[in-house]
Amino acid sequence: MTEREKMLAGQLYDCGDGELLSRWHKAKNLVRDYNCTESENLAEKDRILAELLGGRGANLWITAPFFADYGDNIYFGNNCEVNMNCVFLDDNKITIGDNALIAPNVQIYTAFHPTNAKDRFSGPKEDGSFAFCKTQTAPVTIGNNVWIGGGAIIMPGVTIGDNVVIGAGSVVTRNIPSNKIACGNPCRVIRDNN
Repeated sequence: MTEREKMLAGQLYDCGDGELLSRWHKAKNLVRDYNCTESENLAEKDRILAELLGGRGANLWITAPFFADYGDNIYFGNNCEVNMNCVFLDDNKITIGDNALIAPNVQIYTAFHPTNAKDRFSGPKEDGSFAFCKTQTAPVTIGNNVWIGGGAIIMPGVTIGDNVVIGAGSVVTRNIPSNKIACGNPCRVIRDNN
């Protein structure tokens, strides 16, 4: 099993693997190009997103700056808007449904590390170079017609249902069912969203 296969399966994997680093550097270069492209140059921004993302529907708007780890694990539905300064750590799949609004400074994480330091770090490499810490992942799924407020953090493994509003500044550590308004740290359902 390759390190990428382990990564997508949620197993401990080595971030310093050559294939993963190559993909990571490619994504960082594409993200840099996207963030430096003139705002009105929609054709170039569209070209970069086509190369960066795993998939997308019609009418995707991402305001720069935008940051991603690999990019090709991110999937958008139709009519989605991502506002400035969002961070998507897509070490596993991030799937976002139709009509999603993602406010500024939202962070979506799929990567996490073992809590025990002995499991996180191995000894130095034979050549004395830096050894990356061990990482695991869990996918994030966001349904249709979801609005995620500014500064919210979505943790690994979370599923957010359809027609959900996540309040600004929330830390979403568990699944949120459809048709709810939720907020807080940790994020909790506060009422129905009919």
